[in-house]
Amino acid sequence: MSNYPNMMHRALVPDLGSCYGHAWQKMLDKFGELIVISIISIVLSLPTIGLSRHEELPWMVALYLVSFSLIYSVFFYSPIEYGVSFAFLRAARDEEVRIKDIFEVFNNYFQAVGASVLVSIIVIFGFICCIVPGIIFACKLVFVPYLIVDRKLDCIEAIQTSWNMTTGYTGTIFLMGLLAIPILLLGLLCCCVGVVVSGIWIELAFAYLYIAVTQTESAPVPENGDESTL
Repeated sequence: MSNYPNMMHRALVPDLGSCYGHAWQKMLDKFGELIVISIISIVLSLPTIGLSRHEELPWMVALYLVSFSLIYSVFFYSPIEYGVSFAFLRAARDEEVRIKDIFEVFNNYFQAVGASVLVSIIVIFGFICCIVPGIIFACKLVFVPYLIVDRKLDCIEAIQTSWNMTTGYTGTIFLMGLLAIPILLLGLLCCCVGVVVSGIWIELAFAYLYIAVTQTESAPVPENGDESTL
C-alpha cells in the first residue's frame, strides 16, 4: 500500500525548482519502470506518424493513411497519453508503477476522449486568436489528464477543475514548459536515449506540480485566518 502522502510530498511546494528537483530524484529511483512505460508509449504512438508522413504517397493511400492515423490518435493514443501521465503520477506518489496503469484510462474512456478533443479545440482556438491565449489555455488545462484518470471526473468537470486549480500557478506552469525546451534539446544531443530520459524528467515534474497544487489546495487554513495568496 502506498504511503502517500509522505514527508517528501508534504515538503513539496508548487514551484519550478522543487518540482524538477523531486522529479530528477524520482527518475533515478524508478528509472527502470519509467523507461519501460516510455518505450511502450513510443511504440503505441507509431501509427500516428501517418498524420505527417504522406507527401510522396498516392493521394488515395495518403487519404487512407491520414484518416486511419487521425482516428487512431483521437480514439486510442490520446487516451493512452492520459494513462501514461497517470503512471508517472503513481511514480511521483511512490506507488508501484505497473504497465496496466497506462490502460487505467479505459475505466473513464469516453470522458478521456471528450477531454482530449475539447482541450485540443480550446488550445488551437487560442493560438488562432493569438499565440498568447493559446499558451495560457494550454497552461490552464495542464492537469486535465490527471483529473480524468486519477479522480475519474467527466471531461467538462476536469476542464473546469484544472482551470480553477491552476489559478495563481499559470506563470509557474509556463516556466516549467519553457525549461522543458532546453532539457529536450540536451536530450537530443544524447540521441534517442537522451530524449526519452528528458521526457521522463519533464513528465515527472508536471506530476509533482499536480501533487503540490493538490496538497496546497487541501491544506488547512490557519486558525487566525492569515492565508497567503499567490
